[in-house]
Amino acid sequence: MLSTLPFGRTGHHSTRLLFGAAALARVSQEAADRGLTLLLEAGVNHIDTAASYGDAELRIGPWMREHRRRFFLATKTGARTYAAARAEIRRSLERLRVDQLDLLQLHNLVKEEEWELAMGPEGALRAAVEARDEGLVRFLGVTGHGTRVANMHLRSLERFDFDSVLLPYNFSMMQDAEYAEQFEALLILCRKRSVAVQTIKSIARRRWEEGSTPRTTTWYEPLENQADIDRAVHFALGKPGVFVNTASDLGLLPRMIEAALRYEHAPNEAALRADTQRLGIAPLFLRGYSARL
Repeated sequence: MLSTLPFGRTGHHSTRLLFGAAALARVSQEAADRGLTLLLEAGVNHIDTAASYGDAELRIGPWMREHRRRFFLATKTGARTYAAARAEIRRSLERLRVDQLDLLQLHNLVKEEEWELAMGPEGALRAAVEARDEGLVRFLGVTGHGTRVANMHLRSLERFDFDSVLLPYNFSMMQDAEYAEQFEALLILCRKRSVAVQTIKSIARRRWEEGSTPRTTTWYEPLENQADIDRAVHFALGKPGVFVNTASDLGLLPRMIEAALRYEHAPNEAALRADTQRLGIAPLFLRGYSARL
């Protein structure tokens, strides 16, 4: 069975492996149904989607009539202004066919000018708080990518008492001393406040090499061998208290579930360094470059 943890202070015990519904962005309903059936069989009880994930919300919607109580349902708005976010939140509710979301997140809030706008008096945060006050959502979170995200999440938590954060975490990224220090500082604060910490990009190998033909729907090249995925997922699960989101490719979902089911402890650092060299693992995000979703 997949292990569970309290998802921050929400009162929900989420499986430590969360379903990243970006995998449903460009698939048929039939393919989505197979993926969602796999979640039920494995016991995954938390879905993380976004308004910007193509058709993902539309693919999840038909499942909510029968299975709404089985899942903690989270989505995201990438809008930065009050009016745009307000409209997008209501559109997500319609597409997901639900009256209430468990978690609404401000999506990829890292760039300075976007952060100031979204967190300001006429920003997306105002629309999110309004939706919470109206009972359309229960909890609020913030997400992000790139090397600056941990520090930006610390700033966001200074400005507003979010219930969750989401950011990259893998062995390669944690070799960046500055990022590792900021990640740990964020984790300490989140533990103190009972803020849920979700992690992404656990099985990222590197960016696709120029001229290569992607084999998956992930924007980066992922690990694909089961043993390699096992070690990468086990590294992420080895960080106490964090959750691991699955990759944005349905073909990788069963392998990530298998890895999580087999988790006992984190792999040793020597094995991870050997993987890095053998597989040519490289950071997805570099300082001075904009983060890609």
